[in-house]
Amino acid sequence: MPETIDIQLKKGVLGLCVLALLARSDSYAYEIASRLSDAIGMGEGTIYPLMRRMQTDGLVETYLVESSAGPSRKYYRLTPAGRAALGGQSAEWRAFARAVDALVADTAPIAAGAPVEPAALADQTQRGDA
Repeated sequence: MPETIDIQLKKGVLGLCVLALLARSDSYAYEIASRLSDAIGMGEGTIYPLMRRMQTDGLVETYLVESSAGPSRKYYRLTPAGRAALGGQSAEWRAFARAVDALVADTAPIAAGAPVEPAALADQTQRGDA
């Protein structure tokens, strides 16, 4: 069964969302997963492989913090490369979102066989749409 667009979009922006959360404050994986679950409905199981990959790619680094309620927690923080990636990905996301918004804004389905206004057709021809 094909994935829904919602799942595909979430997977596509997950890394960007993690970078954005870590830009605000260092955090441990479970806390990141909880925030993502609340914000975009992303499940916890997807975070751990992503965090390992981001660490391997040099975008995040880890350190341990002792916990009074159990074992030490592994915290993640952005590296300079992670901050640079966040800046680039944020700009790309904003440009992409604007382009998609422009494509879907003010669209109404045109019924098959419905007459097209001559002015609209002329505009499409001038833009190269027709």
